[in-house]
Amino acid sequence: MKKRQVPITTEYIPLGQFLKLAEIIDTGGQAKFFLAETYIEVNGEAENRRGKKLYNGDTVYVEGFGTYEVLRQTDE
Repeated sequence: MKKRQVPITTEYIPLGQFLKLAEIIDTGGQAKFFLAETYIEVNGEAENRRGKKLYNGDTVYVEGFGTYEVLRQTDE
């Protein structure tokens, strides 16, 4: 399965915000409940902290949604 790229413009993005940006959840407030109910891996490691910092090149697998890659975009 192909990784979907999720562009960010900052150095990192918290996992909870990433889920919203990737259109997996509708609001940031849903993140806590979503993470408690859904299996997620960050770079192959199970993760359930909404504050987990994701950086350029990180891979996020969300059960039922697929695999995503964090892609930092710069103005250069």
